[in-house]
Amino acid sequence: MARGNDSDRYVVPNPDGGWDVKREAAQRASAHTGTKKEAVDRAREIVGNLGGGEIRIANKEGRLIDSDTVRGPRHSESRARDRK
Repeated sequence: MARGNDSDRYVVPNPDGGWDVKREAAQRASAHTGTKKEAVDRAREIVGNLGGGEIRIANKEGRLIDSDTVRGPRHSESRARDRK
């Protein structure tokens, strides 16, 4: 059975309130926040620290509505060099 990318994260509503950042098929959240924006920001930080990947974002009903590609630190350094 194929596994998803370990650096990808999902931003999903927590049934008890707030928002969770979770890895695919994980039992526990990587992070829990009070707002969706905080969860998306934290997910970007986690994925960036892991070298890059995808963030998949759900709405309040848990339906995936958006995704965002995050590049790792090495990619941002190379882009900075390209702009000079």
